[in-house]
Amino acid sequence: MSPISAPDGSSSPARPANSPAGGPAASPGGGPPRPRPGAEPAEPGEPDGTHPPNPATLATEPTPSRPDQTGPDQAGPDPSPPDQTGPDPSPPGQTGPDPNEPDPSNPGVAERATRDLAAQFEDEKPGRVLSGPAGLLLTTAALAIGALALWQVFRPLSQGSKYYLIIFLAGVLPLVFLAYPADLRLPARLRARRPASARPTVTDWVLVALAVTACLYPVLPIRIGSGGGGYNAFLDRQGLLAPTDLVLGTVLLLLLLEACRRTTGWILPVVCLLFLSYGYYGGLLPQSWPVAHAGLDFSQLVDAFYNSDSGFYGTPLDVAASYIVLFTIYGAVLELSGAGRFFVELSAAAFRRSRTGAGRTAVASGFLLGTVSGSGAATTVSIGAVTWPLLRRAGYPPERAGGMLAAAGVGAILSPPTLGAAAFIIAEYLGVSYLQVLGWATVPTVLYYLGILLAVEIDARRSGVRPVVIDVGSPWRLLARFGYHFASLIAIIVFLAVGMSATRAVVFAILLAVALSFLASRNDRAHRLTPGRLVTALVTGVRGVLAVTAVCAAAGIITATTTKTGLGPQAAALLIGGAQAATSDPTLVLVLTALLAAVALTLLGLAVPVTASFVIGWVIVGPALLDLGVTAPAAAMFVFYFAVLSEVSPPTALAAVAAAAVTGGRLVPTMWQTLRYALPAYLIPIAFVITPAGLGLLGIGGVQRIAFAAAVTALSVAVLAVAAGGWLPGVGPAGAPERVLGALAGVTLLWLEPVPVTVGVTLAVVAAAGVFIRRAGRSSSGSPANPVEEQL
Repeated sequence: MSPISAPDGSSSPARPANSPAGGPAASPGGGPPRPRPGAEPAEPGEPDGTHPPNPATLATEPTPSRPDQTGPDQAGPDPSPPDQTGPDPSPPGQTGPDPNEPDPSNPGVAERATRDLAAQFEDEKPGRVLSGPAGLLLTTAALAIGALALWQVFRPLSQGSKYYLIIFLAGVLPLVFLAYPADLRLPARLRARRPASARPTVTDWVLVALAVTACLYPVLPIRIGSGGGGYNAFLDRQGLLAPTDLVLGTVLLLLLLEACRRTTGWILPVVCLLFLSYGYYGGLLPQSWPVAHAGLDFSQLVDAFYNSDSGFYGTPLDVAASYIVLFTIYGAVLELSGAGRFFVELSAAAFRRSRTGAGRTAVASGFLLGTVSGSGAATTVSIGAVTWPLLRRAGYPPERAGGMLAAAGVGAILSPPTLGAAAFIIAEYLGVSYLQVLGWATVPTVLYYLGILLAVEIDARRSGVRPVVIDVGSPWRLLARFGYHFASLIAIIVFLAVGMSATRAVVFAILLAVALSFLASRNDRAHRLTPGRLVTALVTGVRGVLAVTAVCAAAGIITATTTKTGLGPQAAALLIGGAQAATSDPTLVLVLTALLAAVALTLLGLAVPVTASFVIGWVIVGPALLDLGVTAPAAAMFVFYFAVLSEVSPPTALAAVAAAAVTGGRLVPTMWQTLRYALPAYLIPIAFVITPAGLGLLGIGGVQRIAFAAAVTALSVAVLAVAAGGWLPGVGPAGAPERVLGALAGVTLLWLEPVPVTVGVTLAVVAAAGVFIRRAGRSSSGSPANPVEEQL
């Protein structure tokens, strides 16, 4: 998610390079995340009709435990091992100003700092802060693009969808060179922390002019030698490009590679060049090799990219121009209307009386914010800025808290109704409605957050986490006053259910959110979507789609090369052949192929953004799964989940990097904690690929199949959480034997057939019995069976 742009087209001011990375940036609501002594009276707000106070300002610590009380494995004062933190050093009931927190006197600056910190850890790089004529030009162009996208929903251009894509790319690509600096001299990580140049350079303006020319050339009714002549004439030359077509197609190819480099780094352009080289030089490979092909000359490749439906103007760009731009505008509208702040406050209110309330608040906030965000790193920073002070006072180590925040944030890409961009591509590739894709994602999303919540409960009992009182109002009162923020989300589902297209559904949801923003009280007018704020939302939404558009258009290089050379079936044959070399059993071949595909997709996701990772994975791995009898929905969702999991997979793990920046924790331990919390997401996709019953996890099949698959997989998630956390809630610690048995049980339960499920349940029962026996042994020896729970 890009930083919020002002109506003049400029981004939010960048966070100063020397500001502490460990301190939380801000809350989505603009208030600083500062704990408050319990003795202070509640903030005024609800009785007089204003927004309830920010939950991050309302944490208070209960009466501290006696000095001789310790955690489960300690006999004396807690020495604070590396993965734990000791009690809060501040005296009970006192909390001085935190030097790492933003200035509370200027909440707007704090809010912008949070957004800028989120942008640093997105797949895209932070853009320029534009002002003056360049800012005005960007704002004007963004408004025109947004208006065109909205117009296309109700009155599509008569020339067809490809004509619209040409116009859309001609408007967006030049803005990439205005909004994103070249930054050729510094590595990407340093570049993310260096304030971008405020002015476009001469080179940038030259690239803007070239982008406008190369993009609009196919539709300009001007004869240029043997080329030009308008849209229909351009289409008639498909397969027989004129020299001018070849030149401008090459220029557009280079411009898209540079746009990807500016927005996402070097890796994706290098991958595109590798596919381009394969298309050009593949004919020189020995013809006995499986990946060899007849060879393509450069004009054939440019024709496939520039003048076909599988190149620059293929399905990925169609998705960006038709769906993603509208959903980013919708997300900006909800954010400006105060929905993000309400979701966090509601999460805090729902768990304010729970001793694991801090952890539950973080997880619930991630889910609720994810329903409108669709961005892992941005959601991680947003919930971390508010909930990290609560987690810190509860006694969570920075690394463990960071892992929890990152795993909850990445759920944003998995949470309906606004899944990541790849979900829209799934709908287009498979020719299904977006509502069907949402249905496929529902059960896995519930299981994903179930695993995180169980890990939170286990950590609270194992690590001696202290309860933190969150002084907020009743959740029912919050729902009564501000529950209208859910209305537009529900409306999207309802509109889709009655057969409305996803594009129309989101436009009507935007209009509903705008109308409902005026239900805010008189003392909370800041969240009303006045015309000026609507302009800001429109510009923010269009600016947020710049990097995605560059990636989607460049993905056409990959899809077109794969289509022209037949690389997809060849790679699928290699993948299946590798599995068949190990075994001839069809079932084991499918399992090994799925495991090899999972590894390949995870490695691919480390290098390229989620959208590009899905496109590449679908054209390479998808055919292999389909050839082995896996249904198209299961194969597509398998590729989607492993593309998304790149955000939590070491060594890149962008969401974990963002969480570590918020909490100040060590990076590598934070990544491993994130991996532990997100463990179910790595295993569940395999379950709905290797057995027919696994389709129940996608909501496919009768009620009996869906219930069976969901129940057994939920048990698997629970057993794996106990095995990873080393604690059985309500009983006590699990030893190494019980944890090994639990891990075996959890993995076996993912094979959704009667015999494996029976074996898995038996192993789980044996593991649980071992924990009970261990507890009985501790009780007979005189030591408390559950010292942490007694302490709490």
